[in-house]
Amino acid sequence: MSDKRPNTITHHLTDELLLGYSAGTLPEAVNLIVATHVSLCDDCRAAVEAYDALGGATMDHLETVDVSDACLDGALDLIRNGAWAAPDRPLVPQDSVLPQPLRDYVGGSIEDVKWRPVGMGVKQAILPTTSDASARLLYIPAGTAVPDHSHGGMELTLVLKGAFSDEDGTFARGDIEVAHEDMHHTPVADISEDCICLAVTDAPLKFKGLLPRIAQRFVGI
Repeated sequence: MSDKRPNTITHHLTDELLLGYSAGTLPEAVNLIVATHVSLCDDCRAAVEAYDALGGATMDHLETVDVSDACLDGALDLIRNGAWAAPDRPLVPQDSVLPQPLRDYVGGSIEDVKWRPVGMGVKQAILPTTSDASARLLYIPAGTAVPDHSHGGMELTLVLKGAFSDEDGTFARGDIEVAHEDMHHTPVADISEDCICLAVTDAPLKFKGLLPRIAQRFVGI
C-alpha cells in the first residue's frame, strides 16, 4: 500500500510538454491531459504561467504588420455578430474525481462516464479528440495489474483516484507518468482502492502477452 500523503504531487510533466502546451502546438488529447494535470499541480501551473509570460514578452518585441481596412472591418463584423462568442453550455456538476477540463469532455461527473469493459475487471471510456493522439479514462480495480507492455510512442498517465505502482515508482492523485518507447512496465493498482486514470497515447501500446495483443484489436489501446 502506498504511504504517499494525499495531494502531494511528486511526478510532473516535462518542460517540453509544458512549453508545447503554452505554445499551443500539442495534439488535442495531449492538451487535455496537460490541462488536467496543471489544474491539480501548483508547480506545473506556475511553469505554464512563466512560459505564457515569456511568450507574451516575445510577442511585444515582434515587428508590427499593417493590415488592410477590409481585414479590420471583417474582424469587427465578426465580433459584432457574435461569431466569436463562447457557446452556451449546461452547468456541469462538481466532482471530486474529475477536474474541470475532464468534466467538460465527459459532460458531467464520474457517474456520467460510459464505461466499457476491456477484461480482468478493467474498464475504459474513450474521449472524443482528434486522431493524432487518443485519450481514455481507465478504471482499474484495486490490486489489478495492467498487462506487461512497452510503447510505440508516448504514453501519458494521470492518476485521478487511487494509485498505481510500476518500475518507475508510485503514482497517486495528480501524479503523471511520462513513458516513451524505451520504457517497459507493468502498472499495478494499489490494493487499498480502485484506481481511475486518464491515459493519452500517440501510438498503440506493445503488449508482451498473446491474449492482451488479441484483445487490443477490439479495445483500441
